Amino acid sequence: MASRWMWASQTIILLGAVFVLAGCEEQTNSAQETESAAVVSTPSVLASAGPVKTAEPQTPSMEQLVERYKGLELIDAHNHDASDSRYQSQLGLWKQTGLGRTVLFGDVSEPSAVGTDAVAWEAYLKYPDRVIPYFSGFDLHDPGCLQVIRGNLEKGYFGLGEIAVASTNSPVVSKVAWKANDPMDGYLPQIYDLIAEYNAPILIHLDPVGGEPLAKLEQALEEHPDTIFIFGHINAYNSPQETERLMAKHPNLYGDFFAGFTLYNPDGGGKAEPFLPVLKKYADRFMLSTDSGYGITEVRAIEAMYRVLDQLGDPVVQKNIAHDNLMKLLQAQPATQTQLKELRKQGAGGAGTEAAPQKLSKLEAGRLLAQAPKG
Repeated sequence: MASRWMWASQTIILLGAVFVLAGCEEQTNSAQETESAAVVSTPSVLASAGPVKTAEPQTPSMEQLVERYKGLELIDAHNHDASDSRYQSQLGLWKQTGLGRTVLFGDVSEPSAVGTDAVAWEAYLKYPDRVIPYFSGFDLHDPGCLQVIRGNLEKGYFGLGEIAVASTNSPVVSKVAWKANDPMDGYLPQIYDLIAEYNAPILIHLDPVGGEPLAKLEQALEEHPDTIFIFGHINAYNSPQETERLMAKHPNLYGDFFAGFTLYNPDGGGKAEPFLPVLKKYADRFMLSTDSGYGITEVRAIEAMYRVLDQLGDPVVQKNIAHDNLMKLLQAQPATQTQLKELRKQGAGGAGTEAAPQKLSKLEAGRLLAQAPKG
């Protein structure tokens, strides 16, 4: 299922040389073998992506950018490839293009999201060091959603998203069954307080970026200061000035910057320069995403992330936006009681779960559980 938001544009066909990677390291478990097979069978896209057509002759190729920034372990903060289990065919691409981790979910605020949430969780169990599972399969107008949310966070999901907190312009998201009318609709206020208990963020879809929906979002930000809000594709159909105003006013607001929209969507302007001062000023609260290459292709969206990083220039800013900001949100989430109970049951956590459980993060607990023997 395509990423759900308002914009549609023609897919950019990448030209250039395509070569097939051969060989892979011997793996010791079936999950690693699956990933290695995906890498071998995935055509190389680095050289074929090439430079931006309008760029200067010295603009580095995508292959050069991946090599230059591979040490950052770039994180994709917004990816819908749990829909139709597409992530399985993308594992090779993610590895080849240097992605360290991917925030994975599927459908948005509708009943089918329950199934894609499960796919994201299965992917996480197979690849706990590569996949960060989020979920959106709950009806925010039903009080039972609070139990669903608590249960999923206890289980080990790291965040809510993508959640349609308002949509009137999108031909798709405006019609989903479980969308909110505004960011204070239904049980959203209670949801904000609940997820704050777990230090878990909520990745939101909001359109239009203005009027009553935006006013209600600002109300939510002010009334729930302990909740982390990540504004999905904050740069799409939004100005750098408005983006800066929101970031300056609300310290609990983070920005998911969809670089592919700005660089390669016809409506995006084609240049990142107007946004660069904002990204640098709030370098501790921005992250980059592909949105699964909506309107372009996923490889083109990954390329855009690297090009924005390259234009930022400052190594500290690059490291924060590429990796550290999101990792800090993950590392701030403590292991849940459900995780600790399961670790003790399986004997997977060692003394850490008994002697100092308060020091174990959800990230660490999840890795231990994923690696524990099954059966």
